[in-house]
Amino acid sequence: MAIFTDSDRFVLTREDDASRYTLTRDGVLVSVLDYRDDGRTMALTRAFTIPTFRGSGYAAVVVEGAVDDIARRGDRRIDAVCWYVADWFEAHPERADLLRTR
Repeated sequence: MAIFTDSDRFVLTREDDASRYTLTRDGVLVSVLDYRDDGRTMALTRAFTIPTFRGSGYAAVVVEGAVDDIARRGDRRIDAVCWYVADWFEAHPERADLLRTR
């Protein structure tokens, strides 16, 4: 399910069957965010950028897009399991209301 497109250059897709979000640029996979979904919480477990595309901010784009998607759905909390996702939330405290409380 395509979440957003940016002038057909970037496409963020939620692939429920693979439990991941993917970000493509010009049709080429650049970043992936894996998740586990238990019906109440989406644990964002691993953000990964293809090595040749690292340093371009793609991991931040895929994480922000996933967080926006989860917020729009409105029926899940987020568990920031991946260190990169946890750092993203530290840099975006205005989104902390989406985090699962322990």
